[in-house]
Amino acid sequence: MSRVSIIIPTLNESRSIDRTLRQLAILAPAAWEIIIVDGGSTDNTIALVKQTNLAQILHCDRPSRAIQLNHGAAQATGDILCFLHADTQIPDDAIALIRETLADPAIACAGFISIMTGDRKTRWGISLHNFLKTYYAPLLFRPHLFIKGLRLLFGDQVMFCRRSDFWECGGFDEALPIMEDGNLCLRLIRKGRIRQINRIVQSSDRRVAKWGAWKATALYLYIGILWGLGVSATRLKRFYNDIRQP
Repeated sequence: MSRVSIIIPTLNESRSIDRTLRQLAILAPAAWEIIIVDGGSTDNTIALVKQTNLAQILHCDRPSRAIQLNHGAAQATGDILCFLHADTQIPDDAIALIRETLADPAIACAGFISIMTGDRKTRWGISLHNFLKTYYAPLLFRPHLFIKGLRLLFGDQVMFCRRSDFWECGGFDEALPIMEDGNLCLRLIRKGRIRQINRIVQSSDRRVAKWGAWKATALYLYIGILWGLGVSATRLKRFYNDIRQP
């Protein structure tokens, strides 16, 4: 039976990581391993992780999601790599769903439907747009690959793939400050179809809460269009500043 390694990049995630780890503790079946890759947190993120005695902790000298995820993947021993954001909760049968999905050799990578939620509300409009973007973005910008099964997944959808396929495609591009997830999809399509499965994960709305729903929607759309047209991720990063505070 396939072993699933869950890899979580962290940087000042004390407000989210405890809840995420509590959810991971009740997975049935359990993950083969959980790997936290910290990018230099100055809050009590690591202390909270240590209290659970649930995850292996790795340290990365640069706070870059692509670099942290590759570092975790290099240490992982599972057959399947699952990339989870620290502010995202997955269903307790997630491991079974991941195994079942990748039991189909025609599927190279998959992710969930992400519902953006906060303490006071669920962001239904933005969640719907993100769901549709998985399909319309590749249809508009890579139609020849859409026909072959390309779907554009993002990190809050909890992407997962076979470890062998991940490394044969070169892993995440460490030169990219954002859109490393979409870029990986463009390379993994060579291995098989990309799929969004019909199950939900919940991701924090903290960025939308800070920006406001209209600004967030506009920025997500603007960044997506520019990326689809070939604008470099380095230029796009200036629209997507980090909002986490130590």
